[in-house]
Amino acid sequence: MNEMERPAGMAAPSGHTVFTHILVALFAMGSWIAINGIWVELPVLVKDLPEGWNLPSYLSVLVAFGNLGPLAVTLWGRLSKGELGPIRAVQALGVVGMALLAPLWSHVVPMAGQHHAVAFLALAFALALSCCASNVTFLPFMSHLPPSFLRSFFLGQGLSALLPCGLALAQGVGHLECQPASSSNSGVSTLQSSSGPNVSLSPGISPSGHMVPVYFKEHFSASTFFWVITSLLAISAAAFQGLLLLLPSAHTTVTPRNEGQGQEAIPEEEASPLREPGEEIGTPEPESEKRTQAPLELCSVRGACLLGLLGATNALTNGVLPSVQSYSCLPYGRRAYHLAVVLGSASSPLACFLAMAVLYRSLPVLGVLSLLGTFLGTYVMVLAALSPCPPLVGTSAGVVLVVLSWVLCLGTFSYVKVAVSSLLHGGGRVALLAAGIAIQIGSLMGALAMFPTTSIYQVFHRSQDCVDMCSP
Repeated sequence: MNEMERPAGMAAPSGHTVFTHILVALFAMGSWIAINGIWVELPVLVKDLPEGWNLPSYLSVLVAFGNLGPLAVTLWGRLSKGELGPIRAVQALGVVGMALLAPLWSHVVPMAGQHHAVAFLALAFALALSCCASNVTFLPFMSHLPPSFLRSFFLGQGLSALLPCGLALAQGVGHLECQPASSSNSGVSTLQSSSGPNVSLSPGISPSGHMVPVYFKEHFSASTFFWVITSLLAISAAAFQGLLLLLPSAHTTVTPRNEGQGQEAIPEEEASPLREPGEEIGTPEPESEKRTQAPLELCSVRGACLLGLLGATNALTNGVLPSVQSYSCLPYGRRAYHLAVVLGSASSPLACFLAMAVLYRSLPVLGVLSLLGTFLGTYVMVLAALSPCPPLVGTSAGVVLVVLSWVLCLGTFSYVKVAVSSLLHGGGRVALLAAGIAIQIGSLMGALAMFPTTSIYQVFHRSQDCVDMCSP
């Protein structure tokens, strides 16, 4: 008898449960790792692609139009009355798209008198379709598993951002040194003669006496980076197949939680997220932990508030804030930018671990946490608007504040998303499907709202490496 079919008072062996958690995390890792990988590789891509630093705005729009993917797979699921086909199609599109991106990303073609990275943009759009569709295919599948596995799912989604960041750090993305322009030629020739073609001078021409950036070559190419991401996507697809083998009745005989007879067990599972696997549900617990939770009604004020909160947080984290991260961080230096990206990505899985230990179910508390995240997000938006000369530029305090703001902002919103999704789990598969749709609508609205300000009206201004743009 597999874990899904056990009576309420029984639990699976601990090894079986831990392995299932690992498979769930690896399965979820493939949801957004493709687009996240492209995001962190942008500093490498912009040096070779004709679109330059307009690529982040283009990528945001491609991700927004990737919402056609959820519409297609939702219609497919309705017509076929099955969920395995759409999930496998999404995973196949991700693996094939990334495998093609690895050798083709640098190819450009002339269009309307200008060169454009058509192959990169087309494959990025295909990967955006896959990533966006994962929210309405992967997440509803989790309705077949107890609520505790939902936290492992979001932990895996956090890894989909953290692993590309770690890979980019190992690659040495964005490493540069500032050298006087008068001695830059001799400096470059010395470095090249001693260590090969590892540095390149910025193509810009600077007057004598000014500082110019010397960019160090990455430890491995963007193609290698994309091949590694392809292998991680393949591992994610294999983990899903492992889940199906481990829980063979997950898509056939088991009624999703809270849609059948399993409602009584859910409050106990939710009340103690870290209950030992061998501990029976009937084991006495402190009075403060005894709670009763009525099944969530999706068409209610509470359900609407939860979906609205989920959509708003994703509008900020997936649409608005990524569009301005470089503007808010780069004035404080490349190190501040990389720390904000890497530590911000690490804050998501850390928030999932926190949710495993302490999970708030109170809507007012989640609202307060969302306001805190919004306050921090507003701060980094103000920094981006004041770029290239935000407050405390050139100081250690400025670096600490901008990095800490990004980490706390993304971590707070990640915790809210996990908590809201855990509450929506009580509504079964329909509620989780609605959650996926809310995530995509929020992401779409956030990206569309930021595209005119970043690409058309040029509201934000980027700082330049090794150039003091704030001196009087």
